[in-house]
Amino acid sequence: MTYQWGIIGTGVIANEMAAALRESGRTIYGVTSGKIEHAQAFAERHHVQQVFTTYEGLLADAKVDVVYIATPHNLHYQMIRQALLAGKHVFCEKAITVNAHQLEECVALAKERNLVLSDGVTLFHMPLYKKLAYIVASGKLGAVKMIQVNFGSCKEYDVTNRFFSKELAGGALLDIGVYAVSFARFFMTSKPNVVLTTANYFETGVDETSGILLKNDVGEMAVIALTMRAKQPKRGVIACEKGFIEITNYPRAEKATITYTDTGKVETVTSGDTTKALQYEIQDMEDYLTNQSGEDNLTMIRDVMDTLTSIRSQWGLVYPFE
Repeated sequence: MTYQWGIIGTGVIANEMAAALRESGRTIYGVTSGKIEHAQAFAERHHVQQVFTTYEGLLADAKVDVVYIATPHNLHYQMIRQALLAGKHVFCEKAITVNAHQLEECVALAKERNLVLSDGVTLFHMPLYKKLAYIVASGKLGAVKMIQVNFGSCKEYDVTNRFFSKELAGGALLDIGVYAVSFARFFMTSKPNVVLTTANYFETGVDETSGILLKNDVGEMAVIALTMRAKQPKRGVIACEKGFIEITNYPRAEKATITYTDTGKVETVTSGDTTKALQYEIQDMEDYLTNQSGEDNLTMIRDVMDTLTSIRSQWGLVYPFE
Protein backbone atom coordinates (compact mmCIF):
# COMPACT_ATOMS: atom_id res chain seq x y z
CA MET A 1 0.00 0.00 0.00
CA THR A 2 1.15 3.55 -0.74
CA TYR A 3 0.74 6.02 2.11
CA GLN A 4 0.43 9.75 1.59
CA TRP A 5 2.29 11.85 4.13
CA GLY A 6 1.50 15.30 5.45
CA ILE A 7 4.14 17.37 7.24
CA ILE A 8 3.55 19.93 10.00
CA GLY A 9 6.61 22.14 10.45
CA THR A 10 9.37 23.19 8.06
CA GLY A 11 12.52 23.35 10.19
CA VAL A 12 15.80 21.46 9.82
CA ILE A 13 14.52 18.03 10.81
CA ALA A 14 11.40 18.44 8.65
CA ASN A 15 13.63 19.10 5.64
CA GLU A 16 15.69 16.00 6.48
CA MET A 17 12.54 13.89 6.72
CA ALA A 18 11.16 15.25 3.47
CA ALA A 19 14.42 14.35 1.73
CA ALA A 20 14.27 10.86 3.25
CA LEU A 21 10.67 10.41 2.10
CA ARG A 22 11.59 11.40 -1.44
CA GLU A 23 14.68 9.15 -1.44
CA SER A 24 12.45 6.30 -0.27
CA GLY A 25 10.03 6.88 -3.14
CA ARG A 26 7.22 8.07 -0.85
CA THR A 27 4.61 10.70 -1.62
CA ILE A 28 4.53 13.94 0.36
CA TYR A 29 1.00 15.12 -0.18
CA GLY A 30 0.90 18.25 1.95
CA VAL A 31 2.80 20.64 4.20
CA THR A 32 1.89 23.45 6.58
CA SER A 33 3.87 25.85 8.72
CA GLY A 34 3.34 28.82 10.99
CA LYS A 35 4.49 31.01 8.09
CA ILE A 36 2.94 30.36 4.69
CA GLU A 37 6.06 31.52 2.85
CA HIS A 38 8.10 28.84 4.65
CA ALA A 39 5.58 26.17 3.63
CA GLN A 40 5.61 27.38 0.03
CA ALA A 41 9.41 27.31 -0.16
CA PHE A 42 9.44 23.86 1.49
CA ALA A 43 6.89 22.54 -1.01
CA GLU A 44 8.88 23.83 -3.95
CA ARG A 45 12.11 22.36 -2.58
CA HIS A 46 10.64 18.90 -1.91
CA HIS A 47 7.97 18.69 -4.65
CA VAL A 48 5.09 18.62 -2.17
CA GLN A 49 1.68 18.52 -3.85
CA GLN A 50 -0.33 20.80 -1.56
CA VAL A 51 0.46 23.77 0.69
CA PHE A 52 -2.00 24.37 3.53
CA THR A 53 -2.34 27.73 5.28
CA THR A 54 -3.28 26.02 8.57
CA TYR A 55 -2.59 22.66 10.15
CA GLU A 56 -6.35 22.22 10.55
CA GLY A 57 -6.64 22.38 6.78
CA LEU A 58 -4.02 19.68 6.30
CA LEU A 59 -5.67 17.44 8.90
CA ALA A 60 -9.08 17.87 7.26
CA ASP A 61 -7.85 16.58 3.90
CA ALA A 62 -8.94 12.96 3.42
CA LYS A 63 -5.96 12.26 1.16
CA VAL A 64 -3.50 12.52 4.08
CA ASP A 65 -2.83 9.10 5.66
CA VAL A 66 0.12 9.84 7.96
CA VAL A 67 1.05 13.08 9.66
CA TYR A 68 4.68 13.83 10.48
CA ILE A 69 4.94 16.42 13.26
CA ALA A 70 8.16 18.44 13.34
CA THR A 71 7.18 21.42 15.46
CA PRO A 72 8.98 22.31 18.73
CA HIS A 73 8.05 19.68 21.29
CA ASN A 74 5.99 22.00 23.49
CA LEU A 75 3.40 21.89 20.66
CA HIS A 76 3.50 18.13 20.07
CA TYR A 77 0.65 17.17 22.38
CA GLN A 78 -1.75 19.63 20.77
CA MET A 79 -0.75 18.58 17.26
CA ILE A 80 -0.84 14.84 17.97
CA ARG A 81 -4.25 15.07 19.60
CA GLN A 82 -5.75 17.05 16.72
CA ALA A 83 -4.25 14.67 14.15
CA LEU A 84 -5.64 11.61 15.90
CA LEU A 85 -9.07 13.23 16.24
CA ALA A 86 -8.92 13.84 12.48
CA GLY A 87 -8.30 10.12 11.92
CA LYS A 88 -4.64 10.39 10.94
CA HIS A 89 -1.78 8.10 11.90
CA VAL A 90 1.01 10.08 13.58
CA PHE A 91 4.78 9.97 13.46
CA CYS A 92 6.09 12.69 15.77
CA GLU A 93 9.56 14.01 16.43
CA LYS A 94 11.13 13.56 19.84
CA ALA A 95 10.36 14.27 22.57
CA ILE A 96 6.94 12.94 21.61
CA THR A 97 5.26 14.94 24.40
CA VAL A 98 6.60 16.84 27.40
CA ASN A 99 5.18 14.51 30.05
CA ALA A 100 3.66 11.07 30.56
CA HIS A 101 0.14 12.36 31.18
CA GLN A 102 0.05 13.97 27.73
CA LEU A 103 1.40 10.84 26.08
CA GLU A 104 -1.03 8.48 27.82
CA GLU A 105 -3.95 10.62 26.69
CA CYS A 106 -2.68 10.43 23.11
CA VAL A 107 -2.08 6.67 23.34
CA ALA A 108 -5.63 6.11 24.60
CA LEU A 109 -7.01 8.21 21.76
CA ALA A 110 -4.94 6.34 19.15
CA LYS A 111 -6.11 2.97 20.47
CA GLU A 112 -9.72 4.10 20.59
CA ARG A 113 -9.54 5.08 16.92
CA ASN A 114 -7.30 2.19 15.80
CA LEU A 115 -4.52 4.55 14.74
CA VAL A 116 -0.73 4.20 14.91
CA LEU A 117 1.38 6.57 17.02
CA SER A 118 5.19 6.49 16.98
CA ASP A 119 8.13 8.86 17.39
CA GLY A 120 11.47 9.86 15.91
CA VAL A 121 13.98 8.41 18.37
CA THR A 122 16.22 7.11 15.62
CA LEU A 123 18.00 4.39 17.58
CA PHE A 124 14.72 2.47 17.97
CA HIS A 125 14.66 2.13 14.18
CA MET A 126 18.31 1.57 13.29
CA PRO A 127 19.17 -1.93 12.00
CA LEU A 128 22.23 -2.05 14.26
CA TYR A 129 20.09 -1.98 17.39
CA LYS A 130 17.86 -4.75 16.15
CA LYS A 131 20.98 -6.85 15.56
CA LEU A 132 22.42 -6.02 18.98
CA ALA A 133 19.11 -6.82 20.66
CA TYR A 134 19.31 -10.30 19.12
CA ILE A 135 22.90 -10.74 20.31
CA VAL A 136 22.06 -9.69 23.88
CA ALA A 137 18.93 -11.86 23.95
CA SER A 138 20.95 -14.87 22.75
CA GLY A 139 22.81 -14.94 26.08
CA LYS A 140 26.27 -15.13 24.50
CA LEU A 141 27.36 -12.11 26.58
CA GLY A 142 25.56 -13.15 29.74
CA ALA A 143 23.19 -10.93 31.67
CA VAL A 144 23.21 -7.15 31.31
CA LYS A 145 24.64 -5.62 34.47
CA MET A 146 25.38 -1.95 33.78
CA ILE A 147 24.67 0.58 31.04
CA GLN A 148 26.60 3.83 30.77
CA VAL A 149 25.50 6.51 28.35
CA ASN A 150 26.56 10.12 27.75
CA PHE A 151 25.25 12.95 25.61
CA GLY A 152 26.78 16.41 25.69
CA SER A 153 25.81 19.27 23.43
CA CYS A 154 27.48 22.68 23.68
CA LYS A 155 24.67 25.08 22.80
CA GLU A 156 25.73 28.66 22.15
CA TYR A 157 25.00 30.99 25.05
CA ASP A 158 21.72 32.64 24.10
CA VAL A 159 18.97 33.09 26.67
CA THR A 160 16.46 33.69 23.86
CA ASN A 161 17.12 30.34 22.16
CA ARG A 162 14.36 27.72 22.53
CA PHE A 163 16.86 25.29 24.10
CA PHE A 164 17.01 27.55 27.16
CA SER A 165 13.35 28.59 27.26
CA LYS A 166 11.09 27.22 29.98
CA GLU A 167 8.04 28.40 28.03
CA LEU A 168 9.15 26.19 25.10
CA ALA A 169 10.00 23.14 27.27
CA GLY A 170 13.74 23.72 26.91
CA GLY A 171 16.56 22.00 28.74
CA ALA A 172 18.89 19.10 28.10
CA LEU A 173 16.54 16.31 29.20
CA LEU A 174 13.85 16.60 26.53
CA ASP A 175 16.25 17.71 23.81
CA ILE A 176 19.15 15.25 24.11
CA GLY A 177 18.33 13.25 27.24
CA VAL A 178 15.50 11.47 25.47
CA TYR A 179 18.13 9.69 23.35
CA ALA A 180 20.20 8.68 26.37
CA VAL A 181 17.20 7.38 28.32
CA SER A 182 15.96 5.57 25.21
CA PHE A 183 19.37 3.92 24.80
CA ALA A 184 19.29 2.74 28.41
CA ARG A 185 15.72 1.47 28.20
CA PHE A 186 16.40 -0.36 24.92
CA PHE A 187 18.98 -2.63 26.57
CA MET A 188 17.13 -3.10 29.87
CA THR A 189 14.72 -6.01 30.01
CA SER A 190 12.08 -3.96 31.83
CA LYS A 191 11.23 -0.38 32.68
CA PRO A 192 13.27 1.22 35.50
CA ASN A 193 11.42 1.24 38.80
CA VAL A 194 14.14 3.16 40.66
CA VAL A 195 15.14 6.64 39.45
CA LEU A 196 17.74 8.76 41.26
CA THR A 197 18.89 12.07 39.82
CA THR A 198 20.28 15.54 40.40
CA ALA A 199 20.68 18.53 38.08
CA ASN A 200 22.22 21.96 37.65
CA TYR A 201 20.12 24.69 36.07
CA PHE A 202 20.73 27.35 33.46
CA GLU A 203 19.87 30.92 34.46
CA THR A 204 16.47 30.61 32.75
CA GLY A 205 15.54 27.70 35.03
CA VAL A 206 15.86 24.79 32.60
CA ASP A 207 18.17 21.83 33.24
CA GLU A 208 21.71 22.36 31.94
CA THR A 209 23.59 19.35 33.36
CA SER A 210 22.34 16.25 35.08
CA GLY A 211 23.28 12.86 36.42
CA ILE A 212 20.70 10.06 36.30
CA LEU A 213 20.79 6.58 37.84
CA LEU A 214 18.20 3.99 36.78
CA LYS A 215 17.53 0.47 38.07
CA ASN A 216 14.84 -2.05 37.17
CA ASP A 217 13.29 -4.93 39.06
CA VAL A 218 15.96 -7.43 37.96
CA GLY A 219 18.84 -5.21 39.08
CA GLU A 220 20.00 -3.92 35.69
CA MET A 221 21.40 -0.43 36.17
CA ALA A 222 22.07 2.57 33.94
CA VAL A 223 24.14 5.69 34.59
CA ILE A 224 23.47 8.71 32.39
CA ALA A 225 25.35 12.03 32.10
CA LEU A 226 23.85 14.98 30.20
CA THR A 227 25.31 18.41 29.44
CA MET A 228 23.94 21.25 27.35
CA ARG A 229 26.81 23.74 27.63
CA ALA A 230 29.69 21.25 27.41
CA LYS A 231 30.45 18.78 24.65
CA GLN A 232 30.64 15.06 25.44
CA PRO A 233 31.01 12.10 23.11
CA LYS A 234 27.73 10.39 22.29
CA ARG A 235 28.91 7.13 23.80
CA GLY A 236 27.02 4.16 25.18
CA VAL A 237 28.35 1.01 26.85
CA ILE A 238 26.38 -2.12 27.74
CA ALA A 239 28.36 -4.13 30.29
CA CYS A 240 27.40 -7.80 30.50
CA GLU A 241 28.83 -10.75 32.46
CA LYS A 242 30.98 -12.00 29.58
CA GLY A 243 31.80 -8.81 27.69
CA PHE A 244 30.76 -5.28 26.86
CA ILE A 245 29.28 -3.55 23.84
CA GLU A 246 30.46 -0.04 22.97
CA ILE A 247 28.70 2.32 20.58
CA THR A 248 29.85 5.80 19.61
CA ASN A 249 27.56 8.39 18.02
CA TYR A 250 24.82 6.09 19.15
CA PRO A 251 21.61 7.91 18.04
CA ARG A 252 22.19 6.91 14.39
CA ALA A 253 24.92 4.32 14.79
CA GLU A 254 25.79 1.71 12.19
CA LYS A 255 28.70 0.11 14.05
CA ALA A 256 29.43 -1.28 17.52
CA THR A 257 32.26 -3.25 19.09
CA ILE A 258 32.02 -6.18 21.47
CA THR A 259 34.96 -6.85 23.81
CA TYR A 260 34.96 -10.31 25.39
CA THR A 261 36.01 -10.37 29.03
CA ASP A 262 37.86 -13.70 29.12
CA THR A 263 40.02 -13.21 26.03
CA GLY A 264 40.04 -9.48 25.34
CA LYS A 265 38.97 -10.25 21.77
CA VAL A 266 37.26 -7.33 20.03
CA GLU A 267 34.51 -8.06 17.52
CA THR A 268 32.99 -5.41 15.24
CA VAL A 269 29.26 -5.53 14.55
CA THR A 270 27.85 -3.51 11.65
CA SER A 271 24.38 -3.11 10.25
CA GLY A 272 22.54 -0.38 8.38
CA ASP A 273 23.72 3.00 7.19
CA THR A 274 23.86 6.14 9.34
CA THR A 275 22.89 8.33 6.40
CA LYS A 276 19.62 6.40 5.98
CA ALA A 277 18.47 6.82 9.59
CA LEU A 278 15.25 8.63 8.72
CA GLN A 279 14.50 6.17 5.93
CA TYR A 280 14.53 3.40 8.55
CA GLU A 281 12.04 5.41 10.60
CA ILE A 282 9.77 5.68 7.57
CA GLN A 283 10.06 1.96 6.84
CA ASP A 284 9.20 1.01 10.41
CA MET A 285 6.27 3.43 10.58
CA GLU A 286 4.76 2.07 7.39
CA ASP A 287 5.35 -1.49 8.61
CA TYR A 288 3.43 -0.63 11.79
CA LEU A 289 0.57 0.63 9.61
CA THR A 290 0.53 -2.33 7.25
CA ASN A 291 1.09 -5.11 9.77
CA GLN A 292 -0.23 -3.53 12.98
CA SER A 293 3.16 -4.31 14.48
CA GLY A 294 4.04 -1.17 16.45
CA GLU A 295 2.96 -2.17 19.95
CA ASP A 296 6.45 -3.02 21.21
CA ASN A 297 7.77 0.29 19.91
CA LEU A 298 4.95 2.20 21.61
CA THR A 299 5.61 0.39 24.89
CA MET A 300 9.25 1.50 24.73
CA ILE A 301 8.21 5.10 23.99
CA ARG A 302 5.82 5.10 26.96
CA ASP A 303 8.45 3.66 29.30
CA VAL A 304 10.92 6.37 28.24
CA MET A 305 8.40 9.17 28.79
CA ASP A 306 7.44 7.75 32.20
CA THR A 307 11.13 7.84 33.15
CA LEU A 308 11.68 11.36 31.79
CA THR A 309 8.64 12.54 33.73
CA SER A 310 9.89 10.90 36.94
CA ILE A 311 13.27 12.58 36.51
CA ARG A 312 11.75 16.03 36.07
CA SER A 313 9.40 15.42 38.99
CA GLN A 314 12.38 14.79 41.27
CA TRP A 315 13.98 18.01 40.07
CA GLY A 316 10.79 19.96 40.64
CA LEU A 317 11.08 21.32 37.08
CA VAL A 318 7.62 22.26 35.80
CA TYR A 319 7.00 24.13 32.55
CA PRO A 320 4.64 27.13 32.78
CA PHE A 321 2.04 25.56 30.47
CA GLU A 322 1.81 22.24 32.38
